Amino acid sequence: MKVIDDIISTLKDDSPVKEVRACMFWTAVCSRNCGLASTMREHGSHHGANPVPEAGSLTERTALELAAYASSESLPLASIGMASVNSLIDIDLSRCVEKNAFDILRERGQGKRVAVVGHFPFIPKLKEIASELWVLEQHPAEGDLSEEKAETVLPCADVVAITGTSLINHTFEKLVGLCQNSFVVVLGPSTPLSPILFDQGVNVISGVKVTEPESVLRYISEGASFRQIQGVRLLTMVA
Repeated sequence: MKVIDDIISTLKDDSPVKEVRACMFWTAVCSRNCGLASTMREHGSHHGANPVPEAGSLTERTALELAAYASSESLPLASIGMASVNSLIDIDLSRCVEKNAFDILRERGQGKRVAVVGHFPFIPKLKEIASELWVLEQHPAEGDLSEEKAETVLPCADVVAITGTSLINHTFEKLVGLCQNSFVVVLGPSTPLSPILFDQGVNVISGVKVTEPESVLRYISEGASFRQIQGVRLLTMVA
C-alpha cells in the first residue's frame, strides 16, 4: 500500500528490536520507542496455521525490516509491521495536543451526518449528537452496516472516522478515497502519528504514545483491552 511505503520512507534511522509481543488484542514492538497495533487475525484461522513464519527470531531483525511486514497480506504479520512502524516514529509533540478523538468527533459531528469505520465504544454517545450516524464494520454487530456499504455511505457523510486498523488490513486508501468532501479523522492505537496521512486528505490523526513500555507490555500480555492499559498518552495531530 502506497501510504505505508510513504510512511516507511520517512523512517531514516533504523533500530534494533528489543521486544515483540503479539498478544490477544494488541501487538507491541519495542525498538527506539514502543509501538502498538491491533492484533488482527485471518478469518477462520486455526491452531495449525503458521501466520508468523519467523516467530522466535523476530528480535534478530531490525525495526525497519519488521516494518516492511506492514504491507503483508498476512494480517498477523501486518500487525507486527504496523507496531514496528509506530516504534520508529519520533512523534513531533509540538504538533500534538492531548485530546481524545471522540472530543473532535463530538465538536465536528454535532448535527451532522457522521460515518464511523469500526465499532468504537463511543458510538452510543455519538448517536446522540449526530443528525445521522452510520457504522461500518467488516463483522457487523446489530445496527452496523457491512463494509460493502462504504461506497454508498462515505460520500454522503460530513464527518468520517476511520479506524487505524484500516492500514493493517489495507482498506485505508480505498476508504479515504471515498471521503472527498468530508472531514476525516483517523483514530485508534494502531494509527501512526505521521504527517504523511495528511497528504491522503486526512484532517486529524489521533493515536497514542507509549510512555511506560514495561507497564504496557505487562497489560497487553495479560489480555488487556485498550481501556485497561496504563502507560500511554492519547495524542491528536491536526493538519
